[in-house]
Amino acid sequence: MTNPFKKFRIDRLFFHSFAIVLILVIAVTAWTSYSNSSKALVQTTSHYQQRLLDELNNEITTRLDMIEQISLSSSRDNELTTFLRNRQDDFERYRRRVGVESALANLTYAIPLIQGIDLYMDEPMPSESQSYIQFRNIIDLDKQEWSKRLVKSDFAWSGEYTIPSFQGDVPVLSFARKIMYENDYLGVLVVHIKAKEIRQLLTGNSSGSNRIMADSEGKQILRIGETLEQNEWSKWIDLKSKKSGYVHIPGKAGSGNTLLVYSRMDNSIWTLIEFTSWKQITASSLKLAEWIGLIGIAAILLVLLLTHYLSKRFTKPIKQLVSAMKMYSVGGHKEELPTDYENEFGYLFSGYRKQNERIEELYLSLELRYEQQRKAEIEALQANINPHFLYNMLDQLNWMAIDAGQEELSRILELMGQMFRIGLSNGASFIKISEELLHIRCYLEIQQLRWGEGLEYKIEAAPELQDVYIPKLTLQPFVENSIVHGFNKQSSGVVSVYIGRAEEALQIIIDDNGAGLKQPEERPRNRHTGGYGIRNVRERIAGYFGNDYGVTLKEREEGGTRVEVSLPLLAEAPGQRLSEHRKS
Repeated sequence: MTNPFKKFRIDRLFFHSFAIVLILVIAVTAWTSYSNSSKALVQTTSHYQQRLLDELNNEITTRLDMIEQISLSSSRDNELTTFLRNRQDDFERYRRRVGVESALANLTYAIPLIQGIDLYMDEPMPSESQSYIQFRNIIDLDKQEWSKRLVKSDFAWSGEYTIPSFQGDVPVLSFARKIMYENDYLGVLVVHIKAKEIRQLLTGNSSGSNRIMADSEGKQILRIGETLEQNEWSKWIDLKSKKSGYVHIPGKAGSGNTLLVYSRMDNSIWTLIEFTSWKQITASSLKLAEWIGLIGIAAILLVLLLTHYLSKRFTKPIKQLVSAMKMYSVGGHKEELPTDYENEFGYLFSGYRKQNERIEELYLSLELRYEQQRKAEIEALQANINPHFLYNMLDQLNWMAIDAGQEELSRILELMGQMFRIGLSNGASFIKISEELLHIRCYLEIQQLRWGEGLEYKIEAAPELQDVYIPKLTLQPFVENSIVHGFNKQSSGVVSVYIGRAEEALQIIIDDNGAGLKQPEERPRNRHTGGYGIRNVRERIAGYFGNDYGVTLKEREEGGTRVEVSLPLLAEAPGQRLSEHRKS
């Protein structure tokens, strides 16, 4: 990635950097303000709603418990059970029916919450259609949806529904209780209470609320306003717990987030739930964030104007210096720089003038230095060692070692001769992989003579890659580094060399089980061969092939170091292709 401070103009960087920083600061401030204030509002709202729901739950529970107690006392009334048990003559039965009807009617008159009472029994006597007390056939009980709950319980509450009356259809909640006498099932007493009254209690003093009243099983009994469906909110509430709480319900596609606050009490079977739009709660926080954003925009504009002015003042002398540098030429026209600057720019201008004077002096001595360099190159060429003289000397030393019975020394001299021949290669920069591997084997065999059985090595190379060309002495620095530095504190070691093909490139992997890349501090500092040799290989690869190929060193998980070298597949030496191109 390009460093922008090295590529773009300073005045633009100065201006845009300030702009970006200010925008980020304002954005973070607005978001932090919105986030923190939203959390505070949600906590305050949920706390207030929870206390309100607890009060409403307590009041509703008191009213509905009264209905349950009235139902219980009425179902145990002696006159009612006698009426349902005994099969008297029509007159006596009519007389008792009138008494039961009168007693139940007195309840409806005395308690305004009760809309009416139904008594389900066998062979009921007809009732007046406008009466609050209705005697119904027990067979018709199955027509009521809530009757299924009486199968496993002696009593049950219904959800909101309508019943006919002389005033029209009236919404009610019904409480049904079985009438039992000595384990005999006599009928069902159903008390209808006005849903409007419970709805008013549920609404409280909060108009526009969205609330639900549910029973202990999570079944919705009553609801006001716009609420979520039961299958959406029921999974967020633990009905077995008697604790109140609140939940943040994330919105689905087309709907926003919702705050769900619920009330559960130990003395109540009811759960009151209130739904509030998250957007409604956080509206004031969003407004605050908008104001902060507007103020921030105004501040940004003012600061950017000041920044633009300052950037111009700062960059003007720099532009003058850059212009003078572009126009400069030795012995040519020189642009005059201001002399009235006494700050850092004055030091730059003064330094630039002194630098120009120094360049003039260096230019005058350039020819002399050039002649001296040519002379030094000629002397260096004359000092080169004659390869044939070196080979002959090694051959003489080898025969002397054989005559003296020094077989190991003789073998070392023989291997060194092979290494020198490959290393010199008649001046060639590229050799075949087979020659490079022979050079490595010679080096490793010399090291084995020194280490004995403590050094092991393994070389694998695909046969079809033996004639591929690589830069000379590419592998030797890494193998030498493994032995000299990696095995420095060890009595044994293993070096493996693998040469294969990775897609359209040559891959070389050199592994060792030495100390790895993290060397101890007390490692000898007088060994420079490995570092220089590796750097030399890197620079040659970069010089020959660019940045698409190179060397990577990394730690092995099992210990030691892995070297990965990536090179192009060369069917012939680059020098050979270049000479053929020149001939053509």
